[in-house]
Amino acid sequence: MATILLADDDRSIRTVLSQALTRAGYQVRTTGTASTLWSWVADGQGDLVITDVVMPDENGLDLIPRIKKIRPDLRIVVMSAQNTLLTAVKATERGAFEYLPKPFDLTEVVNVVRRALSLPKGGPIDETAGDDDDERLPLIGRSQAMQEIYRTLARLMNTDLTVMINGESGTGKELVARALHDYGKRRNGTFVAVNMAAIPRELIESELFGHEKGAFTGAHSRAVGRFEQADGGTLFLDEIGDMPLEAQTRLLRVLQESEYTSVGGRQTMRANVRIIAATHRDLRQLIQQGLFREDLYYRLNVVPIRLPPLRERAEDIPELLRHFLTLATEGEGLPPKVLETAAMDRLKKYRWPGNVRELENLVRRLAALYSQEVIGLDVIEAELATVTPVSSAEADDSGEGLSQKVERHLRHYFDAHGESLPPAGIHERILREVERPLITLCLEATRGNQIKAAQLLGVNRNTLRKKIRDLDIQVVRGLKG
Repeated sequence: MATILLADDDRSIRTVLSQALTRAGYQVRTTGTASTLWSWVADGQGDLVITDVVMPDENGLDLIPRIKKIRPDLRIVVMSAQNTLLTAVKATERGAFEYLPKPFDLTEVVNVVRRALSLPKGGPIDETAGDDDDERLPLIGRSQAMQEIYRTLARLMNTDLTVMINGESGTGKELVARALHDYGKRRNGTFVAVNMAAIPRELIESELFGHEKGAFTGAHSRAVGRFEQADGGTLFLDEIGDMPLEAQTRLLRVLQESEYTSVGGRQTMRANVRIIAATHRDLRQLIQQGLFREDLYYRLNVVPIRLPPLRERAEDIPELLRHFLTLATEGEGLPPKVLETAAMDRLKKYRWPGNVRELENLVRRLAALYSQEVIGLDVIEAELATVTPVSSAEADDSGEGLSQKVERHLRHYFDAHGESLPPAGIHERILREVERPLITLCLEATRGNQIKAAQLLGVNRNTLRKKIRDLDIQVVRGLKG
């Protein structure tokens, strides 16, 4: 009969857990102190340890490396009411077999114990991992939905597995990607983020893989791509669902072969990066529509993570709000604010179509625009009444001209590069991107008649033929799209 060593300073938790484990066929020894647990372990007692983090005489996380040093094969399950990502990561890094946030399900605890005792014994771990206790948490929330995210992230930290993050806009997909990098085995490398939706389709391959001097018109010098920039680190491909099919094919080849060549280059380079992708779109639906490669989907979707929208974790809103108020006060010098209970309750009931990003923007408005220190329900109702989400169809019919749309698109593209500049030759590539749909639509409108299409475009017929060849446009006579 296996013996479980159970340490928790809460007598009621010790009693309930002990009874459940005893019914499951285990012998249980319980204590309320870390010192007693340590003495039992040092004496060679027990087949598995279950310990709380907060103990009266020592932090349970600090005890794990000491236990692992003298008994590396002893499985340790950590419990905690400090339900944060940092707790889950530290427990995993220091050698815990599993992390269980409180409150927990007794059946789950018993299943974890059975699984731990049935698996082959493991070896020693790195005692120095996770010693920085003062790191700012990248993710906020203690809801059950977030606990599942934290546990998944903790298990992924010491791997290079490809991750696909799915969630609505504003849920924090890049924060999750950065957490995987900052707490993972590639933390000393570079984190490079690329927004597929912000890059014109003609620029994506050059953006990802770089290009050589003279590779195309306007390529006056060699440009380093994002794969090369992220060498040894993490490449985050945001809004992967907006990647055009031709670029998907190239990316799939890189994932399969772990190597690539720059545009116009001949030398093969090793792709030493961890790939994390993210999207707010349903990729399975895009696959059915022929807009996303199924084989690429399975290459990227090795470990799927679904980020819950804020409306599914309303209990996290008070903690998120306090966090953003603190940032507004300490980071931007805005006056401190607090919310009345009724105002907080109203925020919990709101649907939050813009998710956490919308909440953050609201908090910054409250801090900047209102003089009173205590924000009441009337203020919240007034703020929420002004929020009228615009549908995508309405946005398209907003009266914005083509020039404004192009400018907005290019601003997103430049913003995606942060402090660095886009690859050289952008003028020629942007013109090619505009020309392709223009010529294609003119050919469709004239049912493939190149003479009429040339007249419609106002160009010479031979010029049109050359453009069709250069842009690889398929011409079908007699059909109108």
